[in-house]
Amino acid sequence: MRSGAGVVTALAAGALLLGACGPTVGGGAANDTPTATATAAAASASPTVTTTEPVAPTTTTPAPAPTPEAPAYLMTSGAKGDQVRELQARLKQLEWYDGNVTGSYDDVTTAGVRGFQGKRDMPETGSVDDATWTKLTSMTRQPTKEELTNVLTAGPALLKQGSTGAKVRDLQARLKQIGWWSGDVTDSYGPSTAAAVKAFQGKRQIPVTGEVDQRTLDKLNGMTRTPTGDELNNVKPAAAPVLAAGLDPRCMSGHVMCISKATRTLTWVIDGQPQMKLAVRFGSEYTPTREGTFSVFAKYRDWTSTLYGSKMPYSMFFSGGQAVHYSSDFAARGYSGASHGCVNVRDLAGIASLFGQVNLGDNVVVY
Repeated sequence: MRSGAGVVTALAAGALLLGACGPTVGGGAANDTPTATATAAAASASPTVTTTEPVAPTTTTPAPAPTPEAPAYLMTSGAKGDQVRELQARLKQLEWYDGNVTGSYDDVTTAGVRGFQGKRDMPETGSVDDATWTKLTSMTRQPTKEELTNVLTAGPALLKQGSTGAKVRDLQARLKQIGWWSGDVTDSYGPSTAAAVKAFQGKRQIPVTGEVDQRTLDKLNGMTRTPTGDELNNVKPAAAPVLAAGLDPRCMSGHVMCISKATRTLTWVIDGQPQMKLAVRFGSEYTPTREGTFSVFAKYRDWTSTLYGSKMPYSMFFSGGQAVHYSSDFAARGYSGASHGCVNVRDLAGIASLFGQVNLGDNVVVY
């Protein structure tokens, strides 16, 4: 690893008729015939002149257009109470909310809801309507009293210092997949394993004990896959050759993350020699990934988007808020989704290795 790898820079990674009926003429029965006397009297009577006063025209005012109804939200910014607590606790289960459950619908909650909605092709309002709540509750469990009140109590230890065997080996292999364990996998739970477990717990608001309880194990298993036999036995895979053919000429000098939209790949190139290749995903039509030549100006091993509230592990920023980073959504959904402009990587071990090799100032070519 060259000097500078893993360094966190201070640069910041950066806004809807009335109908009228005529009067009935005559009071007699239908088909009545007038008498002669009545006829003569009518003929001798003086004519009556009727003067009709002019009637002012009536102006009809059109009815006003109906006002569209405002969207019905269950919760929105400024709301308070137990339902907001449940919302925050459920978002926390999916890592769309950090910090303590407060019961106050603040900017962090809004960002978390917006991020959750965006990843599921829902209108990114940041407010909770029926569709958002139904989707969220279908993906999470009912929060415990402890979760709603920020009480973290460790459960009984399933593994701890002194433990040995296959379960310890599985634990270390899983920690290695997400970059919390380095070196060979063993079957002994010693101080190094305890330190790795503590670090993992501390980043996920699990009681930091260095011992593996059920909550720790569930979280770790949810973030990793079943280790292969080679991983459990420290068998190093033979690296397939990575070819330089087809790479952009700008990638052939120095240390470059060479990113092709055509092949949807990221190739790590050193002095013209490709070192590794990773599958990548880009932004959508409305949030495209910028093209051009850039350089890495910031690196964060653990980063949460300040705009969308989503986790961005192993972030390497190269253009404003756009970065190369690991995406659990890409790992789960593949190319059926898209980023908000970043370059998503789904190979966790691969991006962890790349993060350790890339230095601040290294080039990034997106084409």
